[in-house]
Amino acid sequence: MRPVLVLTHVPHEGPGLIAAGIDGPLQIRTVLHDAEPRLPALDSLGGVVVMGGPMDADDERFPGLAAERRLLADAVDAEVPVLGVCLGMQILALALGSRLHLRHGTEVGFAAVDVVAEDLVLGALGDRPTVLHWHSDAVDLPAGATLLASTPATPVQAFRAGSALGLQFHPEVTVSMLDLWLGTPDMTADLEPEDVDAIRAGGGQHLPALVPAAEKAFAAFGELVRARG
Repeated sequence: MRPVLVLTHVPHEGPGLIAAGIDGPLQIRTVLHDAEPRLPALDSLGGVVVMGGPMDADDERFPGLAAERRLLADAVDAEVPVLGVCLGMQILALALGSRLHLRHGTEVGFAAVDVVAEDLVLGALGDRPTVLHWHSDAVDLPAGATLLASTPATPVQAFRAGSALGLQFHPEVTVSMLDLWLGTPDMTADLEPEDVDAIRAGGGQHLPALVPAAEKAFAAFGELVRARG
């Protein structure tokens, strides 16, 4: 099985349940400050995963974001399995020619998304799963992509573009990850104490059902990776 490249942007936003679903070798890299990072050749990879982070997807202070966009565009062209989560979805959308809308609408906490089309990976979450949101930016649906999930505040919550799946929300989060996020000042700086308490309570209520569904979803992504050999 070829390894999966996981691009991270901050230490506390790792792959979480995605790693268990892949169940294979990972190469975890952070390239934010490198305009020309030495990334693995796509033919050596089983897939590419891009995680979240607090920066804007087009933030020119981080030249590595442009390198990530180039890699994702090439990966989709080469039909390499790609998964982008939150910021990672926005980077994927930009790589496919979409537009980014900064401060479009804040969604933080557990709330439902409407799944509007079938997908091998996302479908494991169900028709209207309650998931963890943590974003304020949004993207347009890339040309030729299929809209998979939506909310009133964020019309593009998930999309499929060939071999690539983008998720604006965070099904990768485990109980321990949520505790880490709620204890990380960079994550909670804009939240009131009652917001933190509500998110913690939401985790207790919704993660017991969400985690097993997410495990099935990411196992389906892992099968796509293994199919590359």
